[in-house]
Amino acid sequence: MASAIALGERGRGRTAPNPAVGCVIVRDGRVIGRGWTQPSGRPHAEARAIDAAGDVTGATLYVTLEPCAHISPRGPACADLIAAARPARVVVAIGDPDSRTDGQGIARLKAAGIAVTQDVCRDEARASMCGFLTRQEKGRPHVTLKLAVSLDGRIALADGSSRWITGPAARAHGHLERARCDMILVGRGTLEADDPTLDVRLPGLEDRSPRRAMLGHDEAPKGWLAIRQPAEIAAIEGVDHVLVEGGAGAAAAFLAADLVDRLLIYTAPIVIGAGQSAIGDIGLSDLAAAHGRWRPVDTRVLGSDRLSVYHRA
Repeated sequence: MASAIALGERGRGRTAPNPAVGCVIVRDGRVIGRGWTQPSGRPHAEARAIDAAGDVTGATLYVTLEPCAHISPRGPACADLIAAARPARVVVAIGDPDSRTDGQGIARLKAAGIAVTQDVCRDEARASMCGFLTRQEKGRPHVTLKLAVSLDGRIALADGSSRWITGPAARAHGHLERARCDMILVGRGTLEADDPTLDVRLPGLEDRSPRRAMLGHDEAPKGWLAIRQPAEIAAIEGVDHVLVEGGAGAAAAFLAADLVDRLLIYTAPIVIGAGQSAIGDIGLSDLAAAHGRWRPVDTRVLGSDRLSVYHRA
């Protein structure tokens, strides 16, 4: 299942509104088929894995999300496809909350005489499909807030100079995060001050540059989407992962609206002093209310910098 989850990650940021699912088929201790959801959401992971394997009779199929049970003009229901292929067993990480499936896919497999095991690597699978699940459960995309700061929490000098706070390794990791999102957003002030391209500049991943959005009331440049307030992200079609990159006003707006699900904080070993703060006013009046909201999940060294990752508690 861990392999299936890793395969599913390959589609992250490219499959919305479909989930980025991974699938591995094993027989006699040997992998005979692999698949992951393709760009724009089709073919599904199960269809790709079965095509790669050919005959899957008697095999075990591992899939990160319950096989879909609804028929689409773009392809068959995966539950029917698997039932016809006759594996001996299907192992599912999590159920599909989509009302068109929601237990029906598993029921269809069991009715076909296929053994089903559920909730294997459940937490890991939920993390890998957090965009799809947030959209299903909260009606909006999953939001990551990225901050590159000095040791004293500054994102720029007093005059706005910010290139570069962090080193090459941290910036490369930031580009990888861009490649895993459907949309990247900055505030109007950042757009005017830095004129950022917000593209992915990693060899081989240039085609994964996300859509660009600006938070502000002004008209957005050509090729950009203007968003007046954070809540408007809920209405954007085909976007399950949003990366908020700056600046302090945009970060504060999303935090104040309680729309941040994940924090990426890249800290450089420098002290700036009288510079620009990473986050503006979020309306906090009681320190007690600030505690217990974020759960640390990862930390790593990137060159001379340190990355800390937090999820909503």
